[in-house]
Amino acid sequence: MVSKIDRRNKIKARIRGRISGTAQRPRMSVFRSNKAIYVQLIDDLAGTTLCSASSKGIAEGTKVEIAAKVGEAAAKKALEMGITEVVFDRNGYLFHGRVKSLADAARKAGLKF
Repeated sequence: MVSKIDRRNKIKARIRGRISGTAQRPRMSVFRSNKAIYVQLIDDLAGTTLCSASSKGIAEGTKVEIAAKVGEAAAKKALEMGITEVVFDRNGYLFHGRVKSLADAARKAGLKF
């Protein structure tokens, strides 16, 4: 029997085989834990994180609402750096709930996927 973690790692590897970030169009990678959600903009060619945002310090609202605030914050930081387009990496998670909320908020704030 395949565990939930093994299944996610398999999906994650399949996604990462297809997408890669550059300095002009970085990879927007999402990590979600039970308590928090994090997002990074990554330049895979240089192997560096360009900017990041997390839900640490945001206490008000449901998990989905907090994820939307993180998406807006990440988009704002990216636009300040001159980044308008990203490649979205859901990191093996289903595009549903918190991940979808973060992505929709980032799109609404001005990022193009």
